[in-house]
Amino acid sequence: MLRKSVKWVSALLMTTAALLVSSPVVFAAEALPEDGSYGKVIFAVGAMVSAGLAIGIGAIGAGLGIGNAASGACNAVGRNPGVQGKIMMTMLVGMAMAESIAIYALVVSLVILFANPYASFLLS
Repeated sequence: MLRKSVKWVSALLMTTAALLVSSPVVFAAEALPEDGSYGKVIFAVGAMVSAGLAIGIGAIGAGLGIGNAASGACNAVGRNPGVQGKIMMTMLVGMAMAESIAIYALVVSLVILFANPYASFLLS
């Protein structure tokens, strides 16, 4: 049973990796130059992959933080229902802080895609 699930998980990870690597190549096809230099294409693919990883890892971190905050608040309210208001306020502040990390990751990925400071340096 364990061997079957390991095979399934490894197949899923390999498929995900193949899609992650191949889809930016398709979207970067418009950047193909006529003279045969592929530096612009490699830079565009790298920017797309890094932007995807930035927002993906940021969203996973925010999701884990929000889940941890909600779990702790539920446990605390279950132990002491009389302080539910204070616990709820603290939980909401903690969730807002965790969600701001996802927003920062979105900003970083948008900067990588559309306002990359290294684009003019590397592609000139």
